Amino acid sequence: MWLGICNIHARYLEKGYLKSAMKRILNIVLLPLTLSLMALPAFAQDDTYDVFVPIAKYIGQGNAGKLSAWFADNLEITVISSSNDSSRNQARQIMKSFFDSYTPRSFEITHTAGRSNMKYALGALNAGGEMFMVTIFVSYSGSGYRIQQLKIERMR
Repeated sequence: MWLGICNIHARYLEKGYLKSAMKRILNIVLLPLTLSLMALPAFAQDDTYDVFVPIAKYIGQGNAGKLSAWFADNLEITVISSSNDSSRNQARQIMKSFFDSYTPRSFEITHTAGRSNMKYALGALNAGGEMFMVTIFVSYSGSGYRIQQLKIERMR
């Protein structure tokens, strides 16, 4: 491509068409480059994706199966006063048991924070006639964000 551009430039210089050669080079090289740089903000919007939206949805629905898709292969899960380092399947069973005992009525994320590849959220869960504080820690790996720690405690 550059060889073709140089050949075009040389031909125009020989004929005294420097302005035309420069316009041609600008159209061939700079216009596509400018257009591609203008498209970058569209790709940067992926950084604004809120991983907690689907997670909160599944907690609010009491859907342990879909929630477990967000679990890391191994995670720390604390429900009321029982804490376990669990596999994804064990954590799914723990959450299913919790949702069976305390049917969720609503769940709302009240606070989020984090940096680069680690985030956390705090939320209020109304389930089974009680209120619970939910803490969720996620980290980013090559395949996306995964829940590393999930904690559900009774509010006092």
